[in-house]
Amino acid sequence: MTRDLSDLLSGGPVLPALNCSSAKQVFSRLSNAMAEKTGVSERDIQRAILEREKLGSTAVGHGVVLPHARLPGIVSPIGGFARLIAPVDFDAVDEQPCDLVFMLLASDGDGADHLRALAKVARVMRQSSIRNQLREATTEQDIRDIFGASVTSSAA
Repeated sequence: MTRDLSDLLSGGPVLPALNCSSAKQVFSRLSNAMAEKTGVSERDIQRAILEREKLGSTAVGHGVVLPHARLPGIVSPIGGFARLIAPVDFDAVDEQPCDLVFMLLASDGDGADHLRALAKVARVMRQSSIRNQLREATTEQDIRDIFGASVTSSAA
C-alpha cells in the first residue's frame, strides 16, 4: 500500500472548484460524482454519508471535512475530493467553515481497510502545507499531483 493518497483517488472524482451553499448540497454533488465512478447509486451513497454525519460531524477543523461510509458494492476504498469555491458550515470542531472535502467510501465488509484509509487521509489533511497547496490548486491534475506528492510528508 502506498503512503500517498493517489491510490485512493485513482478511480475517484476530483472537483477543483465546486460551488455549493450547504453541507447537504456538497454531499449530494460529491455523492453523484462518486456514483458515476463506483456504480453504486447516488442515493445509497448520500444516505450512508448522511447517516454517518448524524453520529457527529466529520469536519475535523482547519477547513477540512472527511465524510465517509461503508457500503455494499464498493470493492476497495475509494476517495473523491472537492475544493469548494466558498467555505460551507459543516459544524466543525473549531467552528470554522470548510472548503476541502475528501469523501471516502469503503466496502461494508472490511472495517480495517476503511479505518486505515481514513487515517491516511487524516494524516495528509492535517498538514497545513498540503491544505494551502490544495486551496491554491486550480485544476484536477494540480490536485492529483499534490496528493501524489504527499507521500514523503505523510510518512511520519
